[in-house]
Amino acid sequence: MIATLVATGCGEPGETPARSGRVLKVVDGDTVVVAGVGTVRYLGIDTPELHHPRRPVERYAARAAALNRKLVSGRTVTLETDVEDRDAYGRLLAYVYVDGRMVNARLVADGAAEAYPFPPNTRYRALFARLQRDATAAGRGQWGNAEGGPPWGAP
Repeated sequence: MIATLVATGCGEPGETPARSGRVLKVVDGDTVVVAGVGTVRYLGIDTPELHHPRRPVERYAARAAALNRKLVSGRTVTLETDVEDRDAYGRLLAYVYVDGRMVNARLVADGAAEAYPFPPNTRYRALFARLQRDATAAGRGQWGNAEGGPPWGAP
């Protein structure tokens, strides 16, 4: 079922995405730089911190960034916004698609990200919660025993 959801783009997008472009840089597991758009922060998910000004690199951050890089680097992405277009840092907030498949959902399904509903941008809240429950139950990614269990487990 997860493969079907990820393969089909995880449901009907709310509106026709207004933006697209080639990914020029993968900043971390949930942020990219897109040609003609700028910095894009993935909506509805959060990955462990790779670049934080006051904290060390979090466990699984490098692997989340590597998976994101594998999925989007150099590829043309389509960006679907929700209620708010930008955050306080000026980043575009978006659900990111490659070939009709939602990258945000793939990262959660693979255990590289956790569901992070941030109102009012919660269009796929239920989907991300379900994908996280499945990833946690299956021990995928950061939820696996080799990773020390949940994000608060041993490094």
